Parts: sequence; C-alpha cells; structure tokens
Amino acid sequence: MTFTPLGDSAVVVALGAGIDEEALRRVRALTALLGGDRPAGICDVVPAYATVTVFYDPGRLAGARPYETVCRYIAERSRNLEAEAKKKPATVARVIEIPVCYGGEHGPDLGLVAEHCGLDAEDVVSKHRGADYLVHAIGFAPGFSYLGGLPAKLHTPRRPTPRVTVPTGSVGIGGAQTGIYPLATPGGWQLIGRTPMALFRPDATEPALLRVGDRVKFRSITAEEFAAWK
Repeated sequence: MTFTPLGDSAVVVALGAGIDEEALRRVRALTALLGGDRPAGICDVVPAYATVTVFYDPGRLAGARPYETVCRYIAERSRNLEAEAKKKPATVARVIEIPVCYGGEHGPDLGLVAEHCGLDAEDVVSKHRGADYLVHAIGFAPGFSYLGGLPAKLHTPRRPTPRVTVPTGSVGIGGAQTGIYPLATPGGWQLIGRTPMALFRPDATEPALLRVGDRVKFRSITAEEFAAWK
C-alpha cells in the first residue's frame, strides 16, 4: 500500500497495478473500511482499478498537516484490510445484462475492429457478447463504465483522432477495455455497437446504473428491437 498526494486535497492509495481483479477486491475492501463513520473533513472515497482516492477538506481537519492526518486515518482503518478482502461478500455481485445493437449505424467501427483483429465482424460480436465483464471504474463522464474482461483477441487501439460527439449508449473498445458512453460526449474509442438502455439517470436516487464491482453481460439485439426500445 502506497500513499501519494493528489493536489492539496486528496490522497491516492495504491493497492496494486493495472486491470487486476484481485487488486479490485482489495480496493473494494478498503472502500468499505473507509466508507462508514467518516470524520469531518473527509469528503469522498473513490475506488478505481487498483487505487482508492480519498478527498478531504484541509480547512476542516485538525492540525497543521492535513495530508499526514488523512494518511494516518487511512492506515488506521486499513489494519484489517487483508482479512476484509478475503471475506466472502455479504451480497452476491450484481449481474447487469446490457442489450446491444452491433454494427451498422450504431457500430460504425465494427469493420475496422474486425480487420485489426483478423476476424469477421460476426466473430467480433460473438466474442464481445460472450465474455464476462467486471466494472473496474466509473468516470470520465457521469456513469461511464470501464470494463475489464475484454478477450485479448479484441484488444484494439483507440482512434488516432477522437470523435467530437459519440452518441449516448455507444459501446466502444479502447485498448484492453470495453465501455459504454452514458451521455453524448467526445470520445476516441472504437464504436462497435449501441445500447438503448439508460446508463445515467440524473433523477434517480442512484443516477449511475453500474457500480464498481458489478458484473456485466452483453446481449445482442436487432436494429428493430433497438428502435422499439422504451
């Protein structure tokens, strides 16, 4: 476990490296240990990949060294981290099924991905929807999910020039990951399909549909089913 300052109001706690399910298990355990009964001045705890970032308000923390104060707090709370990480989760991980219309106007880069990978477009779709994915992080845009578990055969570099606007619900591949754009934003991932499901609902109690630790399965639908989705 290593601590690194992020500006003057956050600490990044590294618990591993890269897209690693075991590291994510420790990340989720530390997030749980830090999540309850937070002292005044600790504003937020954000898990992602192999790190946990703890945001704080220096003006609300006692003492002249707020960074050191927060590091001590994290160290104290993490004494039982390894035991917590090995515990069986109290609840079974959610499995969220996402319907996707692959190719055509909804997946303009499917052919490019197929060519890069040396596959037919149908093989790309089959491999993509057949994999089990794990949500490692939510970020970039509200509700944007970074999913680990993309088959190695489908790893494809991002576009050299990002699009100015990626349609809401677009499913893309960026390097070793796949993800879903919950809003119309700029983006540089290769777009292979699109879902009609709302991934970000600003009026909901929990606006982002997906959470870190969720499992995701993709299901193929037709263009007609996409158009008829309510």
